[in-house]
Amino acid sequence: MSQNGAEILLVEDDPNDVELTLEALRKHGLESKVEVARDGAEALQLVFAEGPYAERRAADRPKVIVLDLKLPKVGGLEVLRRIRTDERSKHIPVVVLTSSEQRRDIAQAYELGANSYAVKPLEFESFAGMISQMALYWLSVNRTPP
Repeated sequence: MSQNGAEILLVEDDPNDVELTLEALRKHGLESKVEVARDGAEALQLVFAEGPYAERRAADRPKVIVLDLKLPKVGGLEVLRRIRTDERSKHIPVVVLTSSEQRRDIAQAYELGANSYAVKPLEFESFAGMISQMALYWLSVNRTPP
């Protein structure tokens, strides 16, 4: 589901979680605003317009990144660190959405500059409600620097 100018970059390697997220967003007509990266390396290529995404413009960066922590190739915390230490991306809101409730993961995510940390609910309705609220907040209410 690759498209230029997607407003939400979902970084998630679990196909079931990707589908659940897209289904939750579909209920609010937001699924077309999502681009999916299936590992940390692809997420970095998307954000920094590298590799297969080299033709992307700075204006095509997402408005919010929804980031899992447990990712192949480059882990979520490292993706977050790189996003926060680069001038081109340091102001993009990053919401960590993961199954980890470990205090260490929560602390590290915030130390690295996460804007929010949410644990994935197990029940679909709870998950769908959380995803919808999150998307509506970050896309409609929140304002980022120009």
